[in-house]
Amino acid sequence: MVYLKIVLMAFIVSLSNAYKILVVFPIPGASHSILGQGYVNLLLKAGHEVTYVTPIFMQNPPANLRQINVTDNFQVFAQGDYFDIEKLLRKEVDLKDIHTLFKLMYTVSKSTLINKNIQKLLNDPKEEFDVVIAEWMFNEIYSGFAGVYGCPLIWSSSVEPHQMVLSLIDEAPNPAYSTNALLASGDVPPFTFMQRVSKLWEFVTARFYKWWVTGVETEIYESGFRSAALKRGRVLLPFSEAKYNASLMLGNSHVSLGQAIRLPQNYIPIAGYHIDSNIAPLPEDLQKIMDNAKHGVIYFSLGTMLQSSKLPQSIKAGVLDVFRELKQTVIWKFEEQLPNRPQNVHIVRWAPQQSILAHPNCVLFITHGGLLSTTETIYWGIPVIGMPMFADQFNNVDTAVHKGFAKRVDLDLETPANLKAAINDILGNPRYRERVKELSFVYHDRPVPPSKELVHWVEHVVKTRGAPHLRSPALDVPWYQKMYLDLLVCIMALLFTLHIIVKKLICNRSSVTTEKKRS
Repeated sequence: MVYLKIVLMAFIVSLSNAYKILVVFPIPGASHSILGQGYVNLLLKAGHEVTYVTPIFMQNPPANLRQINVTDNFQVFAQGDYFDIEKLLRKEVDLKDIHTLFKLMYTVSKSTLINKNIQKLLNDPKEEFDVVIAEWMFNEIYSGFAGVYGCPLIWSSSVEPHQMVLSLIDEAPNPAYSTNALLASGDVPPFTFMQRVSKLWEFVTARFYKWWVTGVETEIYESGFRSAALKRGRVLLPFSEAKYNASLMLGNSHVSLGQAIRLPQNYIPIAGYHIDSNIAPLPEDLQKIMDNAKHGVIYFSLGTMLQSSKLPQSIKAGVLDVFRELKQTVIWKFEEQLPNRPQNVHIVRWAPQQSILAHPNCVLFITHGGLLSTTETIYWGIPVIGMPMFADQFNNVDTAVHKGFAKRVDLDLETPANLKAAINDILGNPRYRERVKELSFVYHDRPVPPSKELVHWVEHVVKTRGAPHLRSPALDVPWYQKMYLDLLVCIMALLFTLHIIVKKLICNRSSVTTEKKRS
């Protein structure tokens, strides 16, 4: 009987600590879904009740997970062929172009908010949440969810910290030594004079475009959330204020992967939280291939957004010729079977990437340079060859090259020859593997695993009713005061006044002297 009471009390305590959490990850891409599911899995494991806004459903969900379907967002990406490799190579689509990125992402946000499932969620007055976690991706429109439900907001940043996200919780870093991971050309500090000028231009351009699209974002924000807030008797904050109202930001970053720039206390780096240390076993056929690879395995994947099958035929043929000459086994994530495939090349439509990288026979990873892949590379200590195509991939790959565990090979007509040289260099020089092992140690040598950090800070925000003690005073100081322009005006006014006074004194003295001479 006593045992039953103890179990019952423990159950009641667990219920009292269970929070209702809304996780908003509506970008229609598998990599974004992996990040979103990372939050969901960890928060569910901690005993919380999660509502998950996603275009990619999790299979066999537990009872404390509810999924809100926004699969219509896939149509936004499909309309522009944004991830067609041949169009990217021909520059018909440029996902490094800031205008294209801003427009694409606020269109996704609009598609999310007009979705009937989201409108049902917003307009049901019985729906309440303790905290909202929303992925930031070029706009702050989803801050309205927290306004509607009257709860704290946590931003989730998918990439390395940069000026657009840090300015939401503190202030932008100095462009003289920091890069914008989403827009940068891949330069790594310390910068040359021209690179510093370029970074300043990127900084100013990003600020200009944020100002330029503010009207569109405000309209989407107001039309999506205003009426739902009024139904609950709540006054929705203006968009200009709501975007800066987050309690903190959880960032998919770590110093082992990026730069050691200064970060505010309400930015928490949690890169690798999506990685499960209990790696799933490989499928039987892949396990056999990797176990029998006497000279090691090279794993080749262009990620989830790009398809290797869409590579130009000349590049595919040239890459196969390079692989044909290798003694290593190659596992290539490819969407269709390849004719004239050499015996050492194995095609898989879907690849359990973490399980492959975790195998002791994996010696090299050829990747598109997405941050998830880069993180998993550091986690398992595998050198890489990066083939960046868009967004933060250029920055990720060039940072990896700068850190000494990677080579960069651009996708163009020279790809096969450059790839061959890069493979020979990395496999023939032990310094790449030694360097990535050093960084892997840095990654793992953390006081708390990122999974525990994530759960702790989400719960901390709820327990402290929004963590106001973490809010940076920089958010409440106007830009002209940060730059002491008001002081400059005062000094200039004082100097001008002194100039006038001195000038008058001189003029008066001169006139007195003249009168004396006349008299």
